Amino acid sequence: MKRRVFAMLLCLLLAFQLSFPPVRAAERVYFTAVGSYVLPLSDNTMPFWSGGYVYIASSIFTGAARETLGVSQVFNSDQGRLVLYSGGRSLTYTLSANCALDNDGGAYYPGAIQRNGTVFVPANTVSRYFDLVYSVIEVEHGSMVWLRQPGYNASDKLFADAARYSMNAIYADYIRAKESVSPGNGSPGETVRPPSPAESQDPEAELDGKRIALCLKGGSGGAALAEVLESYDAGAAFFFTPEEMERQGETLRRLTAKGQSVGVLVDAGDRSRTVEEQLAAGNAALFRATCGKTRLAYIQGGASQALQAAREAGFCCLQKELNRSGQPLWNATGALELVRRLSTWRGDAAVWLGDSVNAAGLRAFLSAAKEAGGQCVAYTEAGLR
Repeated sequence: MKRRVFAMLLCLLLAFQLSFPPVRAAERVYFTAVGSYVLPLSDNTMPFWSGGYVYIASSIFTGAARETLGVSQVFNSDQGRLVLYSGGRSLTYTLSANCALDNDGGAYYPGAIQRNGTVFVPANTVSRYFDLVYSVIEVEHGSMVWLRQPGYNASDKLFADAARYSMNAIYADYIRAKESVSPGNGSPGETVRPPSPAESQDPEAELDGKRIALCLKGGSGGAALAEVLESYDAGAAFFFTPEEMERQGETLRRLTAKGQSVGVLVDAGDRSRTVEEQLAAGNAALFRATCGKTRLAYIQGGASQALQAAREAGFCCLQKELNRSGQPLWNATGALELVRRLSTWRGDAAVWLGDSVNAAGLRAFLSAAKEAGGQCVAYTEAGLR
């Protein structure tokens, strides 16, 4: 079944590419592909070679890409430590060391490298340890590092041909973004400020003081997202499963200290635990980490009975106006699309993003929303604040 679905995806990608106009060549780049799709291009996260190893950004182990690979990451910037983990196995990278350590203290060389605030890890080591497969493929605009789980019934060439449409679109966005900040568009020697989304992309996308409550899955990317929110003095709500709360005490403490909202993420379809049991486990873990509790919850897949059970347990359940979990917020394109959608919404809005967001996409949205006159606030048990 997996092979059939992948084959259908390849056919669709090949059909789309026939209508895509050629992109003007500007510079060679390194694409990153995860599973069946290509990630957005960014100078800050682009793979590179060092010491005979190709390095990939650890940020790919977040969001939808994390689900595709089955590997998650936690980065503690204060301690300079990155942990990649999956199914009880982990690799711990310390930026000051030249190797990674597994659960038993075994060393894996080489270590991680940090560039422009992003931590990169060697694709070879990560793939071998977590039973993944990777390839470095020559493509039209440079090269592509393709990381996936075993079992994809496609050669490197077939995948690269099928992904050509996506790569051309991503490459065009990347070149346009670089050209918008290049010297020569204004006075001699002046670097022109890139036009804001409200000025250049969609002059009618105004938010007119609307309050926007971004609601996110905490997961392993919570710390990076919290850092972006802090830089914009913006608020959001993070929902963690009880298990995530147990693992991410430091992130929870940071979020609560900065005034972000924290809630319990409940799976109403979990037959091993009731809604009430999950809520109690989440609050117990939160108390151990922060000496505080929450009355905020998000019930995934919850019918009316699950919502009623949470309310009777004293919790306020998230009431979202927009569900954007299926539309990734990974770059400026996704940010502008969300701003445009919010501009058509009457009044304030709570937006469920789930884990379809990364630091770059969140940063682009906060900037675009500010330019359009919006305000990002935290969602609490009393609603937007």
